[in-house]
Amino acid sequence: MGEATRELIVETGAGERLDVYIAKRLNGLSRSSVQKLIAGGNVLVNGMVERSSYKVQPGDQIQIKLPPPESSDIEPEHIPLDIVYEDDSILVVNKPRGMTVHPAPGSKHGTLVNAILAHCRQLSGVGGLERPGIVHRLDKDTSGLMVVAKTDAAHSELQRQIQNRIAERRYLALVWGETRFNKAVVDAPIGRHPTDRQRMAVIKDTTRYTAREAVTNLLVRQRFCGFTLLEAELDTGRTHQIRVHCSFIGHPVVGDPLYGGRNRVLPASYSKQKQREWDILIEKLGGQALHAYALTFNHPVSGKKLSFEVQPPREMIALLDWLEENSGK
Repeated sequence: MGEATRELIVETGAGERLDVYIAKRLNGLSRSSVQKLIAGGNVLVNGMVERSSYKVQPGDQIQIKLPPPESSDIEPEHIPLDIVYEDDSILVVNKPRGMTVHPAPGSKHGTLVNAILAHCRQLSGVGGLERPGIVHRLDKDTSGLMVVAKTDAAHSELQRQIQNRIAERRYLALVWGETRFNKAVVDAPIGRHPTDRQRMAVIKDTTRYTAREAVTNLLVRQRFCGFTLLEAELDTGRTHQIRVHCSFIGHPVVGDPLYGGRNRVLPASYSKQKQREWDILIEKLGGQALHAYALTFNHPVSGKKLSFEVQPPREMIALLDWLEENSGK
């Protein structure tokens, strides 16, 4: 895997610091790593070296040279993969619920990256040592479709499609409550929770706390008594975005332990026996009822439009079947 080059043209975000602007638009690169690239002369603005504090202007052409990745000590592990599509440039997988995407403190083994390395040793290095090939992520307990890049060129092109909203990522989310809308756009910035660093939150005071733009499009797929099945489409890809936005509008994702969707009581129209049945189903679900069911993008080499869909895991289907049978709608 050799050196990769990324190019950005400033259209929005004028006035932002150069390091902030780049970090927001290159997934997998932290602000500190961007600063190191800038200090090392690997970032040019209109052909010139600028400081990290440089304020970007409309029309600025930014060229970023990404050095070859160092060798990784991540161990390949022969873990079964649900491969939906594969060729020389990309791999599309259906990630199971409960699997972490990449190694991190406390989860060095059993990750999707460990499994992919055992299947394919050639992966893009753009995401860094701990995230080879990873173009976008899913939470540990969110299942569904992910595209993995085998080459740096494929990685860069797929990231460009995500950033420019060419790629489409659609999810199914079962949420608490019956929504008053059929369609909605949640446009609310997301950042670290001011007091609980393990959680994300919608940040209203963006002058005091750091937050990034976050936009989620919601569409009602089906209503049940006390619940709604939503289709969520991402315009941005912030950590826990759908879970945070659904909680923010008063409809947390069913089973979500962080954002108010776990320990809740069924509406009074359900019997105590039904509550016991529900509790068992939630226990089997083991996390949030959120599934990345559809993924569409243009192939990074051929340009051909590719679309994939996968069914939710059986535990989520069991919830939906139970609601269909018992909600009376």
